[in-house]
Amino acid sequence: MEIIFSVTGNILIAELLGELDHHAAESARDKIDKALDNYGTKRLIFDFTKVSFMDSSGIGMILGRYRKMGQNEGNIAICGCSKTVRSILNMAGVFSIIDYFDTKEEAALSFRGKEVS
Repeated sequence: MEIIFSVTGNILIAELLGELDHHAAESARDKIDKALDNYGTKRLIFDFTKVSFMDSSGIGMILGRYRKMGQNEGNIAICGCSKTVRSILNMAGVFSIIDYFDTKEEAALSFRGKEVS
């Protein structure tokens, strides 16, 4: 699993590429946590446009980042899921706590009303 990071304002965008399974979840978690610490952002967008597969380990990684961001009064969003990945996340109840958007631009715009003072 490859992760490409970019920062726009106070938003860290993590573009994940490949399979987010039990082999990749721990490494992805570590890379994302390190990037969050390095950039000090309060917003995180997961861009799953290029994720071809996800299992429960991937869901656990997402939920762990959700808890971490919540402890730091931050926000998280998910965008760009394939039908299959979106269905998996929906069945797991992820979208009941994390907002989903079609694009990272839409996700970034959603944070405007959730600014941290």
